[in-house]
Amino acid sequence: MPDAGGYLADQFEPPSLLLFVAVEIELDSGFLRLIDGSGSVSFLGRTFTGLDPEFGVLAGFDVVTDGFGNTAPSLNVTINPPTSSAAAILASEDMQGKTVSIWLGLLTPGAGVVQDPLLVFSGQVDQGVLSVGIGSRSIALACVSIWELMFDDNQGVRLTNAYHQAAWPGELGLEYVTAVTRQLPWGADTPRPQVVADALTVKL
Repeated sequence: MPDAGGYLADQFEPPSLLLFVAVEIELDSGFLRLIDGSGSVSFLGRTFTGLDPEFGVLAGFDVVTDGFGNTAPSLNVTINPPTSSAAAILASEDMQGKTVSIWLGLLTPGAGVVQDPLLVFSGQVDQGVLSVGIGSRSIALACVSIWELMFDDNQGVRLTNAYHQAAWPGELGLEYVTAVTRQLPWGADTPRPQVVADALTVKL
């Protein structure tokens, strides 16, 4: 006689869930989409695989943490490329600014991805560092969050006639701007010259 308790346990046992991380990196030729493991998963119209025939496998990544103060979230994504040409592409200066997205998701064996994975990081490549050892090759891509752009305050851009003329030569719309406390040299951290004119007095 079968064990009724075991039968009921089999019927109501929840399906096992597998956690995965999916990484998408923009390339000049398209997108590199990898997961931390073997096989493949598909969601949001994208397919991620554990092994890319040209660029290799995902070797690791940093824990995603929040930024604080004057820093933005950042992390390293490490890839093991199979060839020196693939490593050269990932480490090239052309990669700077390419978009990077990381999702955290769940899947059930045989049923696929559970709902839509959570986007935990959205940013861009800052620089790649190549490490070569005996029988090993890896690229660590330093990635910064899109919030890094908030720190680009364009300090050299000022509402002055000098900057306006530098951008649009001959356009005199700011020639007689008043109440300017000082003229700022564009793009240079140098001592500032004194003001040319602080006010314009008109007598009737």
